[in-house]
Amino acid sequence: MLKISIIGAGSKFTQHIITDILSISDLDEGLFALVDIDSRRLELAKKITEKIIELTGKNWSVTASTERKEVIAGSDFVINQIEVAGLDTVKNEFEIPLKYGVKQCIGDTMGPGGLFKILRTVPAWLEIIKDVEELCPDTLLLNYANPMSAMTLAAVRSTGIPVVGLCHSIQGTSHQLADYLGVPYEELKWKCAGINHMSWFVELTHKGKDMYPVLLEKIKDPEFLAKDPVRFDALKYLGAFVSESSGHFSEYVPYYRKRQDLIDKHCGKDYNGATGFYASSWPERRRKNDEGIINKLSGAEPIKLETSNEYAAVIIEGVVKNIPKVIYGNVLNKGLIENLPFEGVVEVACMINGNGINPCHFGKLPEHLAALNRSCMSFFDLAVTAVMEQSREAALHALMLDPLTAAVCSPSEISSMFDELYEADKEYIIELK
Repeated sequence: MLKISIIGAGSKFTQHIITDILSISDLDEGLFALVDIDSRRLELAKKITEKIIELTGKNWSVTASTERKEVIAGSDFVINQIEVAGLDTVKNEFEIPLKYGVKQCIGDTMGPGGLFKILRTVPAWLEIIKDVEELCPDTLLLNYANPMSAMTLAAVRSTGIPVVGLCHSIQGTSHQLADYLGVPYEELKWKCAGINHMSWFVELTHKGKDMYPVLLEKIKDPEFLAKDPVRFDALKYLGAFVSESSGHFSEYVPYYRKRQDLIDKHCGKDYNGATGFYASSWPERRRKNDEGIINKLSGAEPIKLETSNEYAAVIIEGVVKNIPKVIYGNVLNKGLIENLPFEGVVEVACMINGNGINPCHFGKLPEHLAALNRSCMSFFDLAVTAVMEQSREAALHALMLDPLTAAVCSPSEISSMFDELYEADKEYIIELK
């Protein structure tokens, strides 16, 4: 019987992933093992999973525990979605950098917030991997937790168990591009690769026609440009559309957030680049997600059995049924993108079948795009090294290389900011020496 463990089951993604898996034809029985250290959110996850199973009529069962060692043994797939002390630290990780002029929008993958999320999250992830090696070594690890590149890099450095990092950026952005261009999604063709949240659509065609000139003409309209302001502006100068939202992407490069006049000119509301968006909205979004589950369980809101664009179920179906599928996954490079670091993590097309995850060779990115990727990959490399070697120096050097932080602050200011953040977050992160 198929067994799928979901660690961090209180995440909003659980409902989508469960629904997607239960929509797989001829996969009529199995076991979901749900894990979360928050017993209240775990109970909500268990109840909504049971309800979705009931609505599908399939012969799946559910077990749940706050102790993963009690339930993950023998898992065929382990899905990781953990969030470590996010509600306790999000305010510090936004407000302390703000004192130094670093104005983050999201701050959970790059920037000071991203660094300290790595210092919080990767140690817990490495402990999970140890338990997986002991209890279900023949599994496939699917990671959804951010910072995606760092989490995947830490995994491939620490275990031989197959692991892939999964996001929804490329599939989501490709749909956005079809909408922006007014063409049917199934007719849009593209070639895309890079790193998570910073993959590049280096080719974009419709019925053999290059669609970038069309898009560049459209963004001459200020109202159209405002739909995705940072990404459209970057397209004008970089020549390729990037895979993540304007808000996220604005933190991956040094151009858009280093002065308030640039933020005012290029950044919009919410995910389009608002300063402090994540810090101000995350607690409320968490609350609303839990409230939504409660309403669905009570019947106040309908439970819709609509599939999502997440890749977990695509992988599970492809592996279990040995059906060829294609996803975009975060994997160890090993020459897949020739002008990015060999031992880094990249995001490329991957073929899925009974042999698991089979990453596809991409070749070379345009050098200016690869250079932007490399700057972020160095940040992730040093941050993961900081965790694995408990190195304060490596962590500080990571922050010094962060594109946004370096665009705003001097080395001495970065050092002072790091010290303040370390003191504020010290009960939630590993000790650095």
